[in-house]
Amino acid sequence: MRDAHEGQAAPAPPGAVAPLGTLRRLDTRPRGLTEAEAEERLARHGANEVPAACPPSLPRRLVRSVRDPFTTVLLCLGVVSALVASWGPAVVILVLVGISCALRTSGEHRADRSVAGLRALVAGTATVLRRRAADGRPRPREIPAADLVPGDVIRLGAGDTVPADVLLLRSSGLSVHQAPLTGESAPVAKHPPADASGDGSGDGSGDGAAPGDAADTGRLPARPELCFQGSSVASGSGTAVVVATGADTHLAAVGRGRGPRTSAFDRSMHGVSWILIRFMLLTPPLVLMADAALTGRGVQTLPFAVAVAVSLTPEMLPVVVTTALARGAVRLARESQVIVRRLPALHDLGAMDVLCLDKTGTVTQDRPVVHRAWDAEGNPDADVLRWAALGALWTLQLAELPAPDPLDEALLEAADQPEDGPWAGYDGVAALPFDPARRLGTAVVRHPALAGTHTLVVRGAVDDVLERCALDAQARAAIRARAALHAADGLRLLAVATADRQGRDRPYTPADERGLRFAGLVGLRDALAPGARDALRDLTERGVTVKILTGDHAGTAARAARGLDLPLPGEPAEPGSGPVGGVVTAEQMDALDDAELAAVAARTTVFAQCTPRHKARVVAALRSAGHTTGFLGDGVNDLAALRAADVGLCPREAVAAVRESADVVFAADRFAAVDSSLSEGRHSGGNIAGYLRVTLSSNLGNALAMLAAALLLPFVPMLPAQVLAQNLLFDGAQLAYAFDRQSPAVLRRPTALRPRAILRFLTGFGVLNAAADLSTFGALALTAPDAVTEAGQGAFHAGWFTENLLTQALVMLLLRTGRRAAQGRRMPGPVGTAAALLTAVGIVLPLTPLGPALGMTAALPATYYLLLAVIMVLYGTALAVAMRRWERRH
Repeated sequence: MRDAHEGQAAPAPPGAVAPLGTLRRLDTRPRGLTEAEAEERLARHGANEVPAACPPSLPRRLVRSVRDPFTTVLLCLGVVSALVASWGPAVVILVLVGISCALRTSGEHRADRSVAGLRALVAGTATVLRRRAADGRPRPREIPAADLVPGDVIRLGAGDTVPADVLLLRSSGLSVHQAPLTGESAPVAKHPPADASGDGSGDGSGDGAAPGDAADTGRLPARPELCFQGSSVASGSGTAVVVATGADTHLAAVGRGRGPRTSAFDRSMHGVSWILIRFMLLTPPLVLMADAALTGRGVQTLPFAVAVAVSLTPEMLPVVVTTALARGAVRLARESQVIVRRLPALHDLGAMDVLCLDKTGTVTQDRPVVHRAWDAEGNPDADVLRWAALGALWTLQLAELPAPDPLDEALLEAADQPEDGPWAGYDGVAALPFDPARRLGTAVVRHPALAGTHTLVVRGAVDDVLERCALDAQARAAIRARAALHAADGLRLLAVATADRQGRDRPYTPADERGLRFAGLVGLRDALAPGARDALRDLTERGVTVKILTGDHAGTAARAARGLDLPLPGEPAEPGSGPVGGVVTAEQMDALDDAELAAVAARTTVFAQCTPRHKARVVAALRSAGHTTGFLGDGVNDLAALRAADVGLCPREAVAAVRESADVVFAADRFAAVDSSLSEGRHSGGNIAGYLRVTLSSNLGNALAMLAAALLLPFVPMLPAQVLAQNLLFDGAQLAYAFDRQSPAVLRRPTALRPRAILRFLTGFGVLNAAADLSTFGALALTAPDAVTEAGQGAFHAGWFTENLLTQALVMLLLRTGRRAAQGRRMPGPVGTAAALLTAVGIVLPLTPLGPALGMTAALPATYYLLLAVIMVLYGTALAVAMRRWERRH
């Protein structure tokens, strides 16, 4: 049953599709198709399945994984290294790129296979009328929904999913949930057009013939005679003819147009990549020009210049990023039943600071619950609820095919009367089921205390019940005013009235629904999803702003938001005291340009009466304002917003088109999955951010020191083989970041990678690292042999090699993401172990036979190691102080 402010008129709209004309166009009849006709049409039209996106092949995935700018930079450096005969760097770079691409490709391939496996969980059947021969009797039987063809005649009952786009031929009290398609929480009344028995002149070319006509906005054609694939029957029953299947349905039309989008991860990586590209393009020319001007060596230093450019490059970035994300995705799949279809989406989850939610089916359930009942004067009265429940009970008991709709179930559950209660003595006599035309349902019961008296219990829309009550105009106006306030407060309303009649044997008809006593109103609201309130509160505490985008009415959306404890800035102090505040409607959005909408979206929690286009506009506006935005939805009306978001989320029960467009699919409880996914995303994002901080600042410091040394020293400060060995050792140690576990402090806020912040960080800490290197030059000048001799150059190379690895080990520990990063974790952990091993190798390797092979031909005196220890202590202190200041500011 529909309430007053959501009711629909029964007469067919102009241009309603004529059933007889549609049957003629589809070459079928009310008795259905024959088996032979159905088989021929199935071969011609194909299976009744929404076309699924064809997953890319493994070779195509590999090619796609190479297309990001940073991987392209690495490949270019590898080619340049090969051209100048630096075979070591070239081989290392190509191997690392290959490993990264293989990891990403295999992870996304596994995720796609998992999503494909979910299809079997939502397979359905349909009850179809078919005949064995042209003159045979039609027999109803269950067949897979995929075997339906245009022209099939099917039966619909309460709880059924509408398996295709259909035109109603007959119906009895039929109402349909269209929430997956429109976002409206209340069921929509459906019935054949008033001229269903017309002359058949209609050709069926209206909305029923082209169900995808509104696909550009996702808005359904407003035809009560049409039911669309993806909706479900809330109450009643009906017989319908299939007018569109498979790719021709409205559901398939809205699902088209999936295209790649640039996510927050893509934008961050692009920004970081271009920072590195600028540094690397400037480095070789500067080295060559400066060296030619001061020493005259010129082109002879080209291999060294290339080595310096390579040293700026975090070669392990693709491997660290992919490994960290892949490990997080595997943990989520194993522990939380979360499928990450696109690995970078895990980073976007960690960086997400705004989460937009569809309301119906996401934070609320597809069923109402009773809020309160009021008598005719507006006072709370439980008897009104009991009368409504009594009418629901006997309407079900006396129905030929009892099928309680969600409203009846809500009334019976809320009344919850014992068997020996005061209402148990009423016996049912007759029932007039709910009819969308009159928007009423009536049960006739025998009054236990009045012999020979029957009581009519009438339930329905407010206006329709009031028209049948014996009330004066003033009383009707007062009740309508109170109903309007309750409706503005987001309640669906059911009016209840009674009347006593002398018992009789002849049937009761709608004509008896006159002269009623108005009993009162029952207010119903959407039932909140279990755990939704606590989950949204936890998200808010963790730095994620929650916004609701719904196709429902403003009052309904506002009530749901208040039930979830979400703030509604600007709403009236008393609910129902005026226009709904704190809610922006689609009409208001249409009056705003994109910049104005971005400003409004920043301070608004609820957006109501949204079409898919409005949802996508809000998400795009939030992204344009610099927010990393996620969207969680499950219906076709959410597709545009899913594609517009940085990361699209959906539950397993979502329609197929949504599952295929989403980046993350929750196979278990969605709110627990959001929490675990957020934590895992922040772990992975924190690891990636820590790696970038360490490697970029350290690499920049080394590059600056090498440039300074190239100008100050009469020899190449570090041989290409030494640069390669140092990079290999440092890169191998930094792989530990992919296995690190962040402290709880990192999980409290989004872990976004912001290129400008990274540029400021690497510049400041890179200069600090270069200062430590230059201090080492001073220590070497005091302790090493004469630099003009071969032994002196070997000693310089050994001393700087050792210092470089020690400083890199130090920054691994001190520049990790998050203040007191080691707090609450067992040490040393993977990063601590890697830093310890790097320190040991830096001290020992020059003293082994490998040292001379790498050009470190002279031993260093103990005095150097003493000075180096002092430098390390001073450098570590400076790093700790600078890092504390950085974290306070950021």
